[in-house]
Amino acid sequence: MNRPLVATYRLQFREGTDFASATELAPYLKKLGVSHFYASPIFAASPGSTHGYDVVDYNRFEADLGGDEGYGKLSDAMNAEDIGIILDFVPNHMGVSPENAWWEDVLAWGRESRYASTFDIAWDAEKILVPVLGKPYGDALEDGDLKVVVDPERARFRFDAGGYQLPVEPRSLGHVFGFLEHSEKDRLIRRFAVATPVDGEELTERLREHLGDASFKTALAKAVEAIDADKQALHSFHEAQNWRLAWWRTAREKLTYRRFFEIADLIGVRQEIRHVFRDAHRTVIRLARERRLDGIRIDHVDGVADPKNYLLDLRQAFQANRRDPGIWVEKILTGEERLRTSWEIQGTTGYEFITALSGLYVDPDQEDRMTEAYADFLGEVEDLRGMIRRQKRAIFARNLAGELAYLTAEAVAVAGRGLSTRDLGPDTIQRSILEVAASLPVYRTYCGVDGVPTKDVEIIDDAVADAKSGREVEADEPIEFIGRLLKLDFVDGEDVAGALNFTRRFQQTTGAVMAKAVEDTVFYRYNRLIALNEVGGEPDHYGAKVSTFHAAMQIRVEDQPEGLLATSTHDTKRGEDARARLYTLSEDPERWEGIVAASAETLAPHRRQVEPLLVSPDPATEWGFYQSLLGVLPADLDLKNTEELKSIEQRLLAFVEKAVREAKRFTSWTAPAEGYEEALRGFVSAALDPSKGGFLEGFWQGVQPFVAAGALNSLSQLIVKLAAPGVPDIYQGTEFYDLSLVDPDNRRPIDFAARVKAMDEAVPMPEALQNWRDGRIKAKITAAGLKARIVEPELFTRGAYVPLEVKGAKADHVVAFARVGDGAAAIAVAPRMTLKLLADCGTIMPGEGCWDDTRVSLSDRLIGRDWRDVLDEGTLSLDDELPLRDLPGGLPFGFLLSS
Repeated sequence: MNRPLVATYRLQFREGTDFASATELAPYLKKLGVSHFYASPIFAASPGSTHGYDVVDYNRFEADLGGDEGYGKLSDAMNAEDIGIILDFVPNHMGVSPENAWWEDVLAWGRESRYASTFDIAWDAEKILVPVLGKPYGDALEDGDLKVVVDPERARFRFDAGGYQLPVEPRSLGHVFGFLEHSEKDRLIRRFAVATPVDGEELTERLREHLGDASFKTALAKAVEAIDADKQALHSFHEAQNWRLAWWRTAREKLTYRRFFEIADLIGVRQEIRHVFRDAHRTVIRLARERRLDGIRIDHVDGVADPKNYLLDLRQAFQANRRDPGIWVEKILTGEERLRTSWEIQGTTGYEFITALSGLYVDPDQEDRMTEAYADFLGEVEDLRGMIRRQKRAIFARNLAGELAYLTAEAVAVAGRGLSTRDLGPDTIQRSILEVAASLPVYRTYCGVDGVPTKDVEIIDDAVADAKSGREVEADEPIEFIGRLLKLDFVDGEDVAGALNFTRRFQQTTGAVMAKAVEDTVFYRYNRLIALNEVGGEPDHYGAKVSTFHAAMQIRVEDQPEGLLATSTHDTKRGEDARARLYTLSEDPERWEGIVAASAETLAPHRRQVEPLLVSPDPATEWGFYQSLLGVLPADLDLKNTEELKSIEQRLLAFVEKAVREAKRFTSWTAPAEGYEEALRGFVSAALDPSKGGFLEGFWQGVQPFVAAGALNSLSQLIVKLAAPGVPDIYQGTEFYDLSLVDPDNRRPIDFAARVKAMDEAVPMPEALQNWRDGRIKAKITAAGLKARIVEPELFTRGAYVPLEVKGAKADHVVAFARVGDGAAAIAVAPRMTLKLLADCGTIMPGEGCWDDTRVSLSDRLIGRDWRDVLDEGTLSLDDELPLRDLPGGLPFGFLLSS
């Protein structure tokens, strides 16, 4: 890489943020101390895209953002400040849109298209299914929703389905020209009937010439009008296409191409094919060559067929141009899963760091009490693991039924060739696939042409054993057969090929099963402590020993010393500071139970019975709502500010709608239950309306201990993040408290002027902490910590991670560690279990007589050094201990550097 890695700053483009506005931020980012600007997807995407992950052209910058010229100016501005650029790249899928020229060509020419192999399409199917109709096809045809239109600007015919337009097979235009009353009729029919893909431009040119003739244009308009009026002729024209229009509800079970998760508008791209890879990466390679790209973040790497070889191809393509930008992947590591070091990349985007942090701040000793409180409110005990297994089965069998059917067919074909497996029927095999997928503890395995990694053999064997123990499939043999497929345990070439095809698609699908079942369903159902319902998190991993955190950080040094340290991203379920506040609930479940009980009583008049056995909100949603409300309220909330309360109300209304639809319990995106949702909206609005029972005032007063402790948690996790192994990733605006809810709430406009002002204010750190509610303290710590990393970047990535022992009365309330390099060293000291700490101390400045004899023991390599206080610029000398009462400035945390 061209620049040392200090920190990245993630900015979300679109929705008002373009290249010009990002260019203006360059001086601010330099002052903040980041080394790399990290941009969300900026290539051309489907019209109206709010995120850019539905890319339609890998080689064209989004015009609405500023196009090539705008990106050039942005790159120049960042280079002038010595800030590198990391681009978010989406190799797994593209947007299904008329703006996608590759997709249009495939629709027009079918398997003869030069891009036929670009997309993951089942060409053995009769047609490419396009599920965009709002009603069954026959009804749409009869109701006049379908028609042929001519685009005179581009000289092309389109098939229009209620505003959604598709290209037509040029050789099928005889159906239209048959209605043409013009001297060119027969010539056009013959010319188009023998067309090939290489004739495309010529055909367009000829049609454009004809459209310049007024008489032809008039005759063609009448021909189109005639075929549009003739339902049978229009249907015949439709049937002559390479695609087939269908009701949108058919997508889940009949789709003929690989999707991104369950989104029919996103089609899988076959990056494993060399020419596809070259076409898709042409521009990012050029940008690296021109020194306008310093790193790349690969979105959903688990979606590509062979992540290891894809990343190897990417690295080699860069190196062939004498460049070596950093490569990070969006990869969710679950449980004890570790990043595959054979990928030879910088690391992940850091969701596992969020999981490790949560263990520091959640009190495991109180888990049973919180579980009891939650169960009492619900009136039942929920089985999280059972819920996950059921949802994985349901998502795979219903939402991803098309993928399941494909896999079943592949498995049946292999089974049919084996004497011991040919008696296995499609139903048995399908259920076996479901059970193995439901038992898989990770997002995917990585078996392929390079072989079967030992780790994956263990994962597959464990999943097979677990699936057999569930007895959902009567016999063991079919489940074991699925295990053999996944381990490529065959000798015959045809069987090996079938196993490879099955395994490739299975591995690309299980990530979607996991994400949709767990992240997008269970995480909105199981609301015991929603701070744990985070991407990559496991809600039943309820707190951990400090030693567990230390072990996780030492693994980071081994596996990905340059991996990103995320605390908020565009995909997190809630902002980092909302989570930090909600962690504190784990320390006092009884207090929280009392607040919830009082809240439920106050708001009881606004709860509605919508069905004989269903009230809205239901208990699980209501319990979760109170946590969401606590998480979103600003620390300096003004209850008299009606405009602010209205804004919070609107944000929560959008959130609860998403939450209950994702939960899929009483309503859903595809079948909204209006009565239930209307009652829920009324409940939320009542809670935020001061004139309706005074709930909010009492709630806000009752949660103040959690708010103060949450702020200290926020600053604590920031200290840890700034000193931990890896590269801090700062999500837009999180220099101040980030109390966002899930997307799109976390994409709201950022007041950068306020952040620039905070950078310029010469307020001492202790004074800023005393005024903790305004958030400036967080910005000051961020800037101070990044300046330390600028001085010693290698120390904070590749330096040794050394756990430090804490002794004394408040030892359980502290995490401390050192970073040690060849010459430099750093010490980080951060509080934890802050609700109890502040209850004992009565102040957010525990240094004022609260720490008693609590102290950090220093290891040999730290003794006898002179230390600089990173946070407030003082100096100090230490012997073999650091008493916490002596932390500089009386602060409850410390960050020291010795160069």
